[in-house]
Amino acid sequence: METSRRTVIAAAAAAGITAATIGTAHASGGRKPEKELFGKLADGTKVHRWSLENGGTRLKVLSYGGIVQSLEIPDRHGRYKNVSLGFDTIEDYVAGSPYFGALIGRYGNRIAKGQFTLDGKSHQLSVNDGVNSLHGGTKGFDKHVWDVEGFTSGSDVGLVLHYTSIDGEMGYPGTLRAKVTYTLTRHGDWRVDYEATTDKATVVNLTSHVYWNLAGEGSGSIYDHELQIAAARYTPVDSGLIPTGELAKVAGTPFDFRRTKTVGRDIRVAHQQLLYGKGIDHNWALDKGITAKPQQVATLRDPSSGRTLKIATTEPGLQFYSGNFLDGTLVGTGGHIYRQGDALCLETQHFPDSPNHPSFPSTVLRPGQTYRTSTVHSFGP
Repeated sequence: METSRRTVIAAAAAAGITAATIGTAHASGGRKPEKELFGKLADGTKVHRWSLENGGTRLKVLSYGGIVQSLEIPDRHGRYKNVSLGFDTIEDYVAGSPYFGALIGRYGNRIAKGQFTLDGKSHQLSVNDGVNSLHGGTKGFDKHVWDVEGFTSGSDVGLVLHYTSIDGEMGYPGTLRAKVTYTLTRHGDWRVDYEATTDKATVVNLTSHVYWNLAGEGSGSIYDHELQIAAARYTPVDSGLIPTGELAKVAGTPFDFRRTKTVGRDIRVAHQQLLYGKGIDHNWALDKGITAKPQQVATLRDPSSGRTLKIATTEPGLQFYSGNFLDGTLVGTGGHIYRQGDALCLETQHFPDSPNHPSFPSTVLRPGQTYRTSTVHSFGP
């Protein structure tokens, strides 16, 4: 990333833009996190917005849901745009956000019928997606105000977010203490480190739900974005988007992104899995599996701007969602209506419905254990 940032700086200089203007890291390690009031919830609870800048990346995060409200990166000419979908007001997020930029928990993705059995005991979760539980239920981690603290560490800047989910919240057993660290590195990478502990056996699967459009939010379809995913298998789903339990080969299907291709190339192929999802809304079983350190698993590129996003993770799965349910009823930060295919999500995770599939990597967390996963987003022109 450091080499690509030098390229941006050189291009910007040729255009008469200063290094300071494009947010290059200073000797102190970047701009100290800044906090401002963003709004209030109906009960009077204050929601703050934190602004971070380092290595050419600008990030704004809300205490409500740990939401990434905007993430700005330069194109090949050093020109900035916000590449994540979001809203201008807290009222819009509360009224009906489709998880724009949010932290997801306790369980990212779907659990069939909102039910699972752990150590012989059955648990009924909050159901909010037909008969299924999605992203933690009706009031998941995305709908709570987190405790947030800013930090600087060497050349890095960032935020530490805390939320405690009490025993029984949304039907999940155990009091879960979650800690998420957002770090902007001197290279402009956005790193997310998740941690959690519990006092009872439970299941947990935390992720981030940023909607990406590398041409800029509100700029139109992402079908011309180029994507590569390092996975030879994916998890097919039923009509409710619940995995069948099969790990199917991507070869010969629209789900084969082992070699770079445009997002839209096969998205309208008459394939039953695409009909179920109204596009792509599936989990890829990453070739690398679970790793101790983040390994690169996906690359997204917008040819028009030259912006790229590389994702590295410790997680075994990647949920690729092609923005199928954006229906033209939401107006974003740039004043544009969001329509189907105007952004995509690449959610690093354990597999959907894992508590009901013993063959999937386990999402069980027990007292005395610490849940830890990490994902790194690297940007470049």
